[in-house]
Amino acid sequence: METEIRIGAVSYLNTLPLLHGLRNHPAMRHASVTTDYPARIAEALLHGHIDLGFVPVAVIPRLSDPHLVSDVCIGCDGPVASVAIFGDRPIEDMHTIWLDYQSRTSAVLSRILLRDHWRLYPQIRPAHDEGYLNQIGGDAGGLVIGDRAFRQAGRSPYMYDLGQAWKEHTGLPFVFATWVANRPLDPHFIAAFNEANAAGLRDMDTVIRSQPDPPCNLRRYYTENMSYPLDDRKREGLNRFLHLLASL
Repeated sequence: METEIRIGAVSYLNTLPLLHGLRNHPAMRHASVTTDYPARIAEALLHGHIDLGFVPVAVIPRLSDPHLVSDVCIGCDGPVASVAIFGDRPIEDMHTIWLDYQSRTSAVLSRILLRDHWRLYPQIRPAHDEGYLNQIGGDAGGLVIGDRAFRQAGRSPYMYDLGQAWKEHTGLPFVFATWVANRPLDPHFIAAFNEANAAGLRDMDTVIRSQPDPPCNLRRYYTENMSYPLDDRKREGLNRFLHLLASL
């Protein structure tokens, strides 16, 4: 087994079970784990600063030699709860929509759904920092992802869940992120890595207890909104998304 694999992971609530597995599995002593938000993990993988990253799937076509090394993902088969467009008005009355800077996949998915599902063409404003959250209101909506989406749901009267909209539009599950390497990795490491992920998902009770004041019902979120297996249907949804990504 290689002496060290540099791993980049996302530090959202939805990845806590996976991080729990990685941090507690003995085989992961051969790896170093850093955390950040999805777009930064993607950039680190693109530039070779890490070997393996939990990245937004929109980055896959930008990698010269991508390898999907795991059978887990951040996916949903209906409402995802933590990726949505929010606003004070119905989406057809939002003249501007800000796009969250933290994940390219969700930003691209917003563009696809606005064009193909809702058939709307508002002004799109890519955000660059947290200040855009203060712009959500009036005739301006905004895409918010991750843990911040739960807080935004308490502020905005209108919420359009992108997982639900994708399912309505395609009939397929959606994959937001998965483990991708930028080079071939040792098969023994990959086997241990998958065992670590699986162990974290099995120990969900410990993960839930570790969050004394979560912004949502974590058990419901992990079991009803999140769908972690990267199965054949999700791969079909992923391929559909990558095809539509190429059309933008």
